[in-house]
Amino acid sequence: MSTAHGARARARIEVTAAIKDEARRQLAAEGATRLSLRAVARELGMVSSALYRYFPSRDDLLTALIIDAYDSLGQSAEAAHDPAAGPFERWTTVCEAVRRWALDHPHEYALIYGSPVPGYTAPDTTVPAAARVGLLLIGIARDAHQDPGLARPSIADELRPEAERMTADLAPDLPPAVVTALVAAWAQLYGLVGFELFGQFNRVVEDRETFFRHAVGQLARGVGLVPASS
Repeated sequence: MSTAHGARARARIEVTAAIKDEARRQLAAEGATRLSLRAVARELGMVSSALYRYFPSRDDLLTALIIDAYDSLGQSAEAAHDPAAGPFERWTTVCEAVRRWALDHPHEYALIYGSPVPGYTAPDTTVPAAARVGLLLIGIARDAHQDPGLARPSIADELRPEAERMTADLAPDLPPAVVTALVAAWAQLYGLVGFELFGQFNRVVEDRETFFRHAVGQLARGVGLVPASS
């Protein structure tokens, strides 16, 4: 790589980062629905045509921000995860990392798990980043259910066809009842975090950390995980 080419590549990386940083500031101040490439360019002292060379449309910028948010959340969960711990403890630690990240990044959490942005549809390129936490939880359940002594969740007969379909898509090596419980737990985890973050627990739950820890423990038990002391 020539010196000039390397300098251009570094400059592009720096400008791209600056654009995304300003876009995140606007998300915090105005919300995703009012994100504007022209406003971002104006705040950075750029002409709009120059910014379009980095992000051809608002949707392209939103997609980049969404992928960054999912990756940041996934990295936090993976960093907190201790493969040497018991499955129940691994589960609760990952869930607590999700909550901490959301509380530290409320506007980014709202971008990926809040209200949909009108007119925007996330492309498939967001899926690998979005799947990181889910795959981590599936991996914990997979390790746990190799132990025949663990509790096995039950499944209603009418749900079995859908459970088997989800199992084929998500984790063919796990029992359908476990995969069904995992999907429900995944949804409830983000529901718990969202209720706290968006104010639905106001005047309802005071000691939210203790409540959250208890709730995700119940989710773990629903998947069939048990504390090490049990």
